[in-house]
Amino acid sequence: MGIREDHNRFRDIVKGRIKQNFKKYLTQGEMIGRRENEYVKIPIPSIDLPKFKYGPKQSGGVGQGKGKPGDALDGEEQPGQGQAGDSPGEHVLEADVTLDELAEILGEQLELPRIEPRGNKQVETVKTRYSGRAPVGPENLRHFKSSYKEALKRSIASGSYDPDEPLVVPIKRDMRYRTVKRTTRPAANAVVIYMMDVSGSMGEEQKEIVRLESFWINAWLRKNYKGLETRFIIHDAAAKEVDEKTFFSTSESGGTLISSAYKLCKQIIDKDYNPSEWNIYPFHFSDGDNWSGEDTKLCIQLLKEYFLPRVNQFSYGQVESKYGSGQFLKDLEKALPSTEGLVFSRIETKDKIVNSIKDFLGKGR
Repeated sequence: MGIREDHNRFRDIVKGRIKQNFKKYLTQGEMIGRRENEYVKIPIPSIDLPKFKYGPKQSGGVGQGKGKPGDALDGEEQPGQGQAGDSPGEHVLEADVTLDELAEILGEQLELPRIEPRGNKQVETVKTRYSGRAPVGPENLRHFKSSYKEALKRSIASGSYDPDEPLVVPIKRDMRYRTVKRTTRPAANAVVIYMMDVSGSMGEEQKEIVRLESFWINAWLRKNYKGLETRFIIHDAAAKEVDEKTFFSTSESGGTLISSAYKLCKQIIDKDYNPSEWNIYPFHFSDGDNWSGEDTKLCIQLLKEYFLPRVNQFSYGQVESKYGSGQFLKDLEKALPSTEGLVFSRIETKDKIVNSIKDFLGKGR
């Protein structure tokens, strides 16, 4: 039980460090690259590591013998290189954090509302955790820290606590035990359909922004839905469905017809995702450089007549590119101002990702 308590305390410290540096982690692409199934390896600086404490000098013991400080193990001197520093090094520890924990921190830091699923499959699942406390229970579930706190409060209240001799002995009424705490979460199915412009004007920096945003969007939606599927569409003048790796690594040099992606997204929904049974989230990322005004009109028509009546939310994120005109977002804002279920976001740099995620997920749809 003591090891488990130490582990829980360590995880609390890790979460605290992540919260303190949340914006940095949110835009850290290297972190996402260290994902393993449901865990992400996060480098946590400034956590003190255990150290050996040595006894008084000249006391003998293991390791005593001939030799001088600095001698190599085989007796040959090995001179070092460089100058000695005058400041201590910083310890960096990699901690495994679950995607669910990251989503919890994301929601807390950005004050995201819980999503109310739509559709016929709005059943709930019950999740149990030993996070409650009770004055009775089996000994193997005794919570030592809570029990000690109760004993400390009792001794202080009764006046028997002596700061010079802080001996606190819990009695039966001080004991606290872990109890099951049940929480419910929606179990409705959801699908996220990512669409991205991969034409020549979309560079590596723009794709990195999309990669980071999609990671956090997925983390939040997975926390709100038991079943989450993801589909990926890339487009220039034509659109095609690809896997996730291809989605973030493909570059093309042709022009851009955004409607090609919207048409393919429509086909995927019609074929696999009945809106009465699925919560549908299309996300489109582009630098806003469409081939023609006529194609933009077709996109607006598809949004009005097909997507908005069927999906939970259609999200369009426009990344800044020195080669892109950005005109597509201007046309959407003019044609569909303040439209329910349609969210726009400008993402000029990686520093704007935090605001963009808030734009996309802050409605609770």
